[in-house]
Amino acid sequence: MIQIFRMAWRDLGRNRRRSFLSALAVGLALMLLLFLAAFIQGEMKASIDTSIRLISGHLQVRANTYDEVKTSLKWADLVENPQQIADQIAALEPVQVASPRLYASGIVAVGDETTGVRVIGIDPTSEASLPYKEGLLEGNFLTPDDREGVLLGKALAEKLGLKVGDSISLSVNTANGDVSEQTFTLRGIFSTETYAFDSANALLPLAKAQAITGAENHASTIYILLKDMNQIDAVVPALQSSLLKVLTWKQMNELLLQVEQLANSYMVFFYLIVLGISATVVVNTLIMSVFERTREIGILTAIGMRSRRIMGMFLAESTLLAVGGILLGLILGIILSTWLGQVGFPVGQMKITGFVLGDRIYPVLTLKDSVNLSLLALIITLLAGIYPAWLASHMEPVEALRGGK
Repeated sequence: MIQIFRMAWRDLGRNRRRSFLSALAVGLALMLLLFLAAFIQGEMKASIDTSIRLISGHLQVRANTYDEVKTSLKWADLVENPQQIADQIAALEPVQVASPRLYASGIVAVGDETTGVRVIGIDPTSEASLPYKEGLLEGNFLTPDDREGVLLGKALAEKLGLKVGDSISLSVNTANGDVSEQTFTLRGIFSTETYAFDSANALLPLAKAQAITGAENHASTIYILLKDMNQIDAVVPALQSSLLKVLTWKQMNELLLQVEQLANSYMVFFYLIVLGISATVVVNTLIMSVFERTREIGILTAIGMRSRRIMGMFLAESTLLAVGGILLGLILGIILSTWLGQVGFPVGQMKITGFVLGDRIYPVLTLKDSVNLSLLALIITLLAGIYPAWLASHMEPVEALRGGK
């Protein structure tokens, strides 16, 4: 076996440039696949993390009849005495924070320009509001008793040409089906580095949101973060109630999880196509080697070398090309994915229904993806070497000697 690999290494060295380019083709293909796998992993992880941090939390408690799509404000569809319930939930040991939130549809008007927004009533003192507080770029954060202040995302403020201290007219749907309008002062501008969120949401103190919508002592949901998201199954039973329903982050991000599964399924076909293209380079290299060494193969066969050994020699060559290409691809793929994992990959101002994408995606290359893709590249490259090896092993000695003249 060692002798066969020595012969294979010597034969590959006869045309080093061609051998290097063949291994490079495998390496570049693997590098591309590692980057794509890291990109998808980073995109999905970032979308889930961002959704949990800004919107869904790990858990939410809602009224049984609440319709999120319609952003219902009817009292029967809201959680009554939300702060009391939130305090009870926060007392549970696995819970990090529980905070009421009220959602309403609204329209912001500045001069002749108007745009639709989602109004979110938040508790400014709650840890759940940290993403907005830490992302404050200009101005001041809201206070619980502020009755005229509003926070807007950077993208929305830029779209409307607003700066801190400007006045805006905010019209909001109410619990009785009417529209309430009031002039607010822009207290501050924040950025969550998520264009879809920053361009579509206006933040009010919970008490003010309840007052302007007529919701009074009600909230749309209780937003809950856990100390460890793996404790969800242990916490859910403690929150069950006949009047309220408990939703997990998986239920609230079902579309995102389905797309992730679908993307992973389709990427397998893409991986096979890319590796198949690189494998054709290996096939061409080995076939050219077979025809260049026709006389040599004839001599080896004539002196008694078995076809199985000849076939093994060419399979050894494809193995060396595969291993060399895989090592090169792993090095390049890890370097590329690590670098982009630090600086991020800009995706621009993307708004996709059901997704909350950040302005940059940070690829995450996992050990599982690295091992699986490397094995896949090795298998496909070895399969590509079977035909040239078979071709060499089935040459007739006399014909091979004649063909080499």
